[in-house]
Amino acid sequence: MKIALVHDYLVQYGGAERVLETFSEIWPHAPIYTLLYNPEAVHHLFDQREVRTSYLQKMPLVKKNHRLFPPLMMNAIEQFNFNYYDVVLSDSSSFPKNIITGPDTLHISYCHTPMRYGWDDCQYYTQEFSFPELVKKMVPFLMSYIRIWDYYSTNGVDKFIANSEFVSRRIKKYYGRESTVINPPIKLSQFFIAEQDQMDDYFLVVGRMMKYKKIDLVIRAFNKLKLPLKIVGRGVEYNNLKKIAGPTIDFLGRVPDSDLPIIYAKAQAFVFPQEEDFGIVATEALASGRPIIAFRAGDIEERIVDGQNGVFFEKQTVDDLVDAVKRFQQIKFNPIDIRKTVLKFEREEFKIKIKDFVENEYLEFKKKLL
Repeated sequence: MKIALVHDYLVQYGGAERVLETFSEIWPHAPIYTLLYNPEAVHHLFDQREVRTSYLQKMPLVKKNHRLFPPLMMNAIEQFNFNYYDVVLSDSSSFPKNIITGPDTLHISYCHTPMRYGWDDCQYYTQEFSFPELVKKMVPFLMSYIRIWDYYSTNGVDKFIANSEFVSRRIKKYYGRESTVINPPIKLSQFFIAEQDQMDDYFLVVGRMMKYKKIDLVIRAFNKLKLPLKIVGRGVEYNNLKKIAGPTIDFLGRVPDSDLPIIYAKAQAFVFPQEEDFGIVATEALASGRPIIAFRAGDIEERIVDGQNGVFFEKQTVDDLVDAVKRFQQIKFNPIDIRKTVLKFEREEFKIKIKDFVENEYLEFKKKLL
């Protein structure tokens, strides 16, 4: 079985890139097709893999400002030729599910989400990034075209895999397609429960500093509570968030993966104020036995039982979050029971599920070709 992997762009390291990393461990000889590639930005994790980029890689302006050029990315993803392969496994939240494959090639899409800025977040797309005024005015006109392209070009996907039940519902809503849910992998062996005498008094946030992550909400709430909060990550909102942070807020910046487990393990709780398709960092916190204080939206509802492994707040407001933190302080949580809730996300289990799914679907696909 000749297989190729396809990814949006390797210009940052997050949950989607962790999934691709796992795919490349299952199929180490499979080439990786991607629109753009910056080895440093993904910590050189794919240096030993064959990475094939689009023509956009030779355009410096696009490399540095890729979010400004969705029409170019839509065109570039269609230029890859996959006729040589029996199976193409795309790993996508935007463009790779829209590749063009021939009738003899099985295309399986591991979908992190239907294109968010094209569908339900299009009103916030220009607010999230510092786009020039001209671009901001053009975006609404482009979005209708992008949605039409995104809808019809997904006809080339033979099978969808969704990373959560929440995303599975979104795939059904926007594409009218069924999907199989296989949650992303977690290296559970990296995370551990701290001894009681190792615990600290801080609360924790981990993630890229972007507006939709609502880290500003957490900062304002903890300014009001005057409780210690540690924030791991960097991003476009870093300077703005620093300006509003009070004396109990500690910015740790980017932290090596090897240091994160102890930071998770020593926290009082993990604060998760945003809607996500699959919150890997929240799952890592649960693997460390730490309860989650979460906004009730997105996939996190699939994993949190209020009062058992976390508490919910209903509105993205300072007062609601403050109330949730105070309620959290009145509950005694069991770290061992919390960790048990995420054992099903073990990385090796994910590998088995994905490998079995791809191989079984390929066998069925071959039968239809005969």
